[in-house]
Amino acid sequence: MKLPDLTGATHVTFIRSAGPGGQNVNKVATAAQLRFRLADCPGLDEASAQRLRKLAGRRLTDGDEIIIVARNHRTQEGSRRDAWERLTALIETAMKAPVPRRATKPTRASRERRLTGKVRAGQAKKLRGKVRGDD
Repeated sequence: MKLPDLTGATHVTFIRSAGPGGQNVNKVATAAQLRFRLADCPGLDEASAQRLRKLAGRRLTDGDEIIIVARNHRTQEGSRRDAWERLTALIETAMKAPVPRRATKPTRASRERRLTGKVRAGQAKKLRGKVRGDD
């Protein structure tokens, strides 16, 4: 499937990255924060948008916006590229329709294993009962 045009629905801002790194981390905003608005992407059908909402999880805001933060690179360009790759991978996954599950019958061996397990559990429960002194 071909990806829809995402340029109008995205906005990239750069923020300071966390963690060790000394002056570079403290002074330079290298982490990329990519915001993707689902409503502004006309090439995405409703079924794909629903799957994308589910896949996004906690990255989805109340305003129907997906926020992806990339901070693994020391440069803005590297972080921007990483965020774009992650967004496109998420959208590609959402655009693939799930394969419908076909119902199958349990095999004879699995039915027999289930029944022997039930018999064994019943015998174990029977042993937990009171001991009778019938002689």
